[in-house]
Amino acid sequence: MEIIHVSAECYPMAKVGGLADVVGALPKYQNQQGHIAKVVMPMYRTKFLYENEWEVVHKGFFSMEKMNFDFTIIKEINNKLGFDLYCVDINGLLDREKVYGYDDDTERFMAFQIAVMEWMSRWEHRPDIVHVHDHQAALIPFMMKYCYAYTNLKSIPSILTIHNAQYQGWMGWEKAAYLPAWDTWNWGLLDWNNTVNSLACGIKTAYRVNTVSPGYMKELMDEANGLENLFRAEYAKCTGIINGIDYKVWNPATDTYIMDNYSIKDAAAGKALNKKKLCDDFGLQPNLPLIIFIGRLVHEKAAELLPDAINNALQTYTGKINFLILGSGDPAVENALTQMNQQYVGYYNSQITYNEKLSHLMYAGADFLLMPSRVEPCGLNQLYALRYGTVPMVRRTGGLKDTVIDIDEQGGYGLCFNYASLYDIDITIQRALALYNDTVTLNAVRKTMMAIDNSWIASAEQYINLYNSVR
Repeated sequence: MEIIHVSAECYPMAKVGGLADVVGALPKYQNQQGHIAKVVMPMYRTKFLYENEWEVVHKGFFSMEKMNFDFTIIKEINNKLGFDLYCVDINGLLDREKVYGYDDDTERFMAFQIAVMEWMSRWEHRPDIVHVHDHQAALIPFMMKYCYAYTNLKSIPSILTIHNAQYQGWMGWEKAAYLPAWDTWNWGLLDWNNTVNSLACGIKTAYRVNTVSPGYMKELMDEANGLENLFRAEYAKCTGIINGIDYKVWNPATDTYIMDNYSIKDAAAGKALNKKKLCDDFGLQPNLPLIIFIGRLVHEKAAELLPDAINNALQTYTGKINFLILGSGDPAVENALTQMNQQYVGYYNSQITYNEKLSHLMYAGADFLLMPSRVEPCGLNQLYALRYGTVPMVRRTGGLKDTVIDIDEQGGYGLCFNYASLYDIDITIQRALALYNDTVTLNAVRKTMMAIDNSWIASAEQYINLYNSVR
């Protein structure tokens, strides 16, 4: 089976969040299962682009209303990622370093999708599945069915994976003119609440829709940033598939980013050495429990609660606990967390940035990972933490609820709470301290966590089953 993944992100070419990790791993595992999976994404000007070899495989041209664009498709030559990676270059739109955050993002990703359609429509063969990810690619199922220029792609089944339904690709109706000529009798498929809504259109027109956890799919029926009724109406074709993680990248036994490699057999000793390195680097106390937060400092992650929650803990448990933060996002949260660096020297530090190497060391060296998320479609951080023997402290929402069982429950290994609130975080920190001081239980929990199989093997098979259901 030939599968074409279309995405705005793919690790390590370009990463903002978990979308990149999924698109950078799933195709590789699908190929290992005997299929042909490929990825198409924009050609951002990133480090990976300049450090690898590419060949031009197609050049084309298209119009977007009154704007004319040339585009180029390049392919990574050496198959470094375990699948064919194609990048779309459009001068003036995609030739930038950052993935998102530009005033013309609507035009950038509309042009990207049209270029992908122009290219695929000229192939001599047809792929078996077109698998699009999030709103930046969600208009492709519509274009495959209703744009006159692409009728030769109409019979190819399309799958839409929603990694985060909060972002939907809204645009005014005047921008529907960007689309290649289409059957205007079907204007309602583009519309949601009197705007063009890319994600809503993808939900309506894709053969199947999945989210990255069953729990998140259920939550979208009641809270989906305005799409609740649509998810209820389309429920029959919707499902949830838990993300996996790439065990070749995330493996404490072989990870080149960490200080000392370890396995389930010597986890306590291995984590202690990594913890010492981490604490030495950031001026923390290796003999105390270390709680970390890694991720975007945004409302969805309840990041604005972090400064007060950490302040409360460091004042309540003076000299008994460490915190280390890695992330970026809301400037107000960034500023509050940075100011605390001087206030709690020796027990707290923050790095306001994205740092892949440091994140690996943090998972390896920390005792606990805090995730108080308001919205967490799947969550990969807790899966990385489990792999590295770091106890996840998570709010029961979305994929966190699906993947972490509280230690007070049968077979439990995590610390779970119900609300994104200071009170719930405070109580969970108290529970973490108690667990840290119970060495026997902590070591047993680590072994339980590290024995869980969260690899992509099972998840990749579920996606193949999903594709087979529409072929």
